[in-house]
Amino acid sequence: MSDEQTDTGTGWPQPAGPARPGGPAGEPDPRPDAPDPDELSPLAPQGEPSEPESGDEPAVEPVDDGATVDLSAVSRSGEPVASPDGLAEPVGESAPVVAGRSRLSTAGVMIVALLVLLGFTLVVQLKTTSKDPTLAATRQEDLVRILSDLDARENRLQQDIRALEDSQRQLQSGEQGRQAALDEATRRADELGILAGTLPAVGPGLTVQFDSGAKPITANRVLDAVQELRGAGAEAMQISGGDRATVRIIASTYFLDGDNGSLVVEGRRLTGPYTITVIGDPATMRTALNIPGGVVASVRGVGGNVTFGEREVAEVSALHVPIKLEHARPVS
Repeated sequence: MSDEQTDTGTGWPQPAGPARPGGPAGEPDPRPDAPDPDELSPLAPQGEPSEPESGDEPAVEPVDDGATVDLSAVSRSGEPVASPDGLAEPVGESAPVVAGRSRLSTAGVMIVALLVLLGFTLVVQLKTTSKDPTLAATRQEDLVRILSDLDARENRLQQDIRALEDSQRQLQSGEQGRQAALDEATRRADELGILAGTLPAVGPGLTVQFDSGAKPITANRVLDAVQELRGAGAEAMQISGGDRATVRIIASTYFLDGDNGSLVVEGRRLTGPYTITVIGDPATMRTALNIPGGVVASVRGVGGNVTFGEREVAEVSALHVPIKLEHARPVS
């Protein structure tokens, strides 16, 4: 054993240092309030006071963190010595250890608080992503592919919308075109019906009356008058006799001379005087009949007479039976 250490008799070396008050080693402490050496030795058996050897120092037990604890401040029962205010407090070199433990307790509280906050954040995130577990478990590449597919689908839907809008416009224009075609067909059918004599007609026109003289009005004179009127723009005509019989004049109407100065029109016998009711421009048609050497001149040359009557509304009401064509067909 080195010169700096002294055997205390307890098995622990005593560091060299200044001598404890009370005198040389092995001598009792002369202070009146000095504790009994037997009570300060924790190694002495319970109930049997141990006699320290001369020069013994209070036993010191090493601590793991390098600090030493003075066992003289600990009672035999292991309880710390109470302070004057009634609280147990560490003595000697044990105070820094308790302060370190206090600091560790504060850090532990902070760690626990951080762990609680982290757990709360994880719970919130789990609740947010739990609404769509499929997407939450999908990889980033799959999410990019899904987004690309959605964009492509949106483009296709936009194209379908534009195509449907174009179809709607075409249908609307087609409907308008069909309506216009229907209106045109109706107008054309009405015109053809008037020309064919199957429909009545009204409009501005003229009445032409033929009175016979010394000689009767022949079929040729009446046919010449009809031809002149057609050439002057007549659109609808009918002829009536003195007996009020009326026949519609169309393109296929024929005229024949009958008995006793009568006139046969479309197989029906008419007696004079004869009156032609025509729809068209009155001035033009009147001029056409009055040309030199024309209808009026020829009738008056045989003693007859032609009189005109302009009508703001002339009515051609006689109808012709529809003609059934047996040989003619429209050109396709």
